Amino acid sequence: MTSTPSRKAKPSAGATKAERRRAQAAERAAEARRAEQRARRLRWGGAALAVAAVVAGGIFLAARGGGGTSTGSATEPFVGGDLHTVSVVGSRLFVGGHEAAAVSGNGGRTWQEVPSLRGADPMGWASTSDAVLVGGHPGLYRSADGGATFAKATGAGAVSDAHAVGAAGDTAYVASPESGLLASTDGGTTWKTVNAEAGRSFMGTILVDPDDPQRLIAPDMSSGLQTSSDGGKTWKELGGPMGAMAAAWNPQDIDQIIAVGMDGAQLSTDGGQTWKQADLPKGTSAVGYDATGSTLYAGALDGQNARTYRSTDEGATWKATS
Repeated sequence: MTSTPSRKAKPSAGATKAERRRAQAAERAAEARRAEQRARRLRWGGAALAVAAVVAGGIFLAARGGGGTSTGSATEPFVGGDLHTVSVVGSRLFVGGHEAAAVSGNGGRTWQEVPSLRGADPMGWASTSDAVLVGGHPGLYRSADGGATFAKATGAGAVSDAHAVGAAGDTAYVASPESGLLASTDGGTTWKTVNAEAGRSFMGTILVDPDDPQRLIAPDMSSGLQTSSDGGKTWKELGGPMGAMAAAWNPQDIDQIIAVGMDGAQLSTDGGQTWKQADLPKGTSAVGYDATGSTLYAGALDGQNARTYRSTDEGATWKATS
């Protein structure tokens, strides 16, 4: 019995322009998912053979193949098979991965799980005027207590798959492989579609200019960084590493951008006009600045745990946080 080789579906000659754009957007989203799967396999290739993590009374116990057991608040928190995000909210540092999220109140020295995000697959974090938003495969989550607890968004805020989020003030954005790009002007309570075809392959945190929330920069797994000056209605390529999966800018100088992609990390000091290679810790898949811009954090997967680093000299040198 022989099988017929599969072929990618292409729009017919009589397809409308809108139909062709939707088909192209769907293919970009599919390619982004394939790239994510490739990245996952590469990260797993160097993982320890035996990894286990349990939570007892809200505190991590993590056993790693490299030896040793961490008790109390884990120095390398369990996140699962991927590390998607490193984000600072107020004075607390968050990491999120395929199966769990963790929070540190001391700059990454010790960690505790965020139980309400267990299984949420956190990919991007954003802070509005009065809420913290987290996007993941199950959808969008919202916290009204500074990130202590999260609840899944419902009603007008329900998105089945939120791969990227961003916010400044009361303006917020979420990107979904199924729904495209949506925006909110009430801090993430209600949403409307901005562009049903854009954003399908965005990943992580959408950077939103605090002085002009119509200006956006987003990591795009199907290319590099994308930028918009009209609130996401239209986009153009900004450069940076291919297969971009994380980006951060210095809140005190937003022309200073660092991005992580499938082919490494790059840094720009002129708003993305030019780029140079960035020297990050091996395996880094997520980056984030603190509110002062004085500390840059990086995260890498170690087995199924997150290992975090900090730099206080704009990425020239790095130290483990624990």
